[in-house]
Amino acid sequence: MASAGLEKELECYICLTLYTDPVALRCGHNFCRACIDQVLNIKDESGVYSCPACREKFQERPALKRNITLRNVVENFWSNCGDDASICCTYCVESPVPAVRSCLHCEASLCDKHLRSHSRGPEHVLTDPSTSLETRKCSVHKKILEYYCTEDAACICASCCLIRKHSGHNLESLDEAFGIKKEKLRNVLQKLFTNREKTKSRVRSLEERRRKAQDKTTREAERVTALFIDIRRRVDDLEKRVLSEISWREEQESQSLSDVIQKLETKKDELSRKMRHIEELCNMTDPLTVLQEPDIGDVCDPEEEDDEDTGGHDEDERGLELISHISHTLSAIIRGVNVTFYVQDPADILLDVNTNYNNLLISDDLKTATWTEITQNRPETAERFRHNQVMSGSRFSTGRHYWDVVISRSRWWMVGMCYPSIDRRGRQSFIGSNNKSWGLYGGMFFGNQYSVIHDSKEILLHHYGSSDRVRIYVDYEAGLLSFYALCDPIRHLHTFTAAFTEDLHALLCVGGGSIKILGRSSRRKTQ
Repeated sequence: MASAGLEKELECYICLTLYTDPVALRCGHNFCRACIDQVLNIKDESGVYSCPACREKFQERPALKRNITLRNVVENFWSNCGDDASICCTYCVESPVPAVRSCLHCEASLCDKHLRSHSRGPEHVLTDPSTSLETRKCSVHKKILEYYCTEDAACICASCCLIRKHSGHNLESLDEAFGIKKEKLRNVLQKLFTNREKTKSRVRSLEERRRKAQDKTTREAERVTALFIDIRRRVDDLEKRVLSEISWREEQESQSLSDVIQKLETKKDELSRKMRHIEELCNMTDPLTVLQEPDIGDVCDPEEEDDEDTGGHDEDERGLELISHISHTLSAIIRGVNVTFYVQDPADILLDVNTNYNNLLISDDLKTATWTEITQNRPETAERFRHNQVMSGSRFSTGRHYWDVVISRSRWWMVGMCYPSIDRRGRQSFIGSNNKSWGLYGGMFFGNQYSVIHDSKEILLHHYGSSDRVRIYVDYEAGLLSFYALCDPIRHLHTFTAAFTEDLHALLCVGGGSIKILGRSSRRKTQ
């Protein structure tokens, strides 16, 4: 507890309260800065300055020096009075003593000593120390607030219950209303807690989503970087091959032309020799000598033509072939880029169990078709294929899409796209054996070579060996249907061009083993 003597020493001589921002004069006395500034401002008119405490005079307005030590002592004094130092006992006059309770009836705050001697009457209601005791009394009747009017949502005194304004209203004691209000607040708090937890969960979910998006972006950037590195490598290799081919052809043509030039030089020398001999004959005057000279005949022999064949037409044709090869290679690279960038995620392809052949088993997730020797005895319907095929329920009528398949232990297989109006029976129902489907097929039965087929027209892809992973890409508006081998890097196999007139469905044909569609989701098969 701070002593009264210490408090007296910490009082400003001018305002008689504890120092606020204390400053010192040259004489050693301390004052609040605001207080001494006010006094010095008044003395500015006379120009005579003096200390308010000791009356020492100064020739000019004295400089004020902040007393940091005294300021710290004042702050420590207040802190030693406790958290409720501003609420002191009303009856402790000599020195401030922190109050422990306040009496609403007396409108006074009490320390431990005065609380023991305070009246215990029911009208003396004790509360926690407070400086606003008047707010706990009725502003009209000046009586303690004891009841709560639920209809007016107001705290009232006993006299308020009798007047007409609150007459007949539902009244509750303050403690009862306090309990109800606290219960409501607890419910609100619980709801807020629940909402906060949901919000925190949502934040965590979004942060996880952001992290995944960042990871995906990083992977995409790495994939794009790798793709362009591969493209640059392939273009560089193509450039080297083309330049090497051009250099070789230039050497061949140069050698061929050198041979022709040498031959023509020999011919030119022979013609010059003949010309000199003829000129000599023409310059002779002896008729007998000239006439006895053998007949020279035509200047050029029939087999010697001036226009030598230098192979120019063949070179033009080889140049066109080279340009065509370059164009085809670059187009394949560009198609590989297109299928990588235009579509980010595979399409969600699900097989339609109502279309599959009776010797095909469809997995529960509708992603895999497997050949079985055991006939499933499903009902023969107009939708069901009569051969080893199954169509997807998913369809494409716009946009760009791709889907991948992996082939396992299949002697032969076919994958592709078809219109829903494709025949379901007869050989014309097979993929590519009609004008309503486009397909790629391969497998051991076909010598592990790829072939593409549409409208019964087959194209054998001699340069590509069969793989167990294939990508099918469709650009509906552009009328493009492409097949790719999923190797490293992805290899373009063939592209069909068509003006699509119906929705497109995926179509699988399984000749032993199984074909699985690689996709994003997994669903249970409906019976």
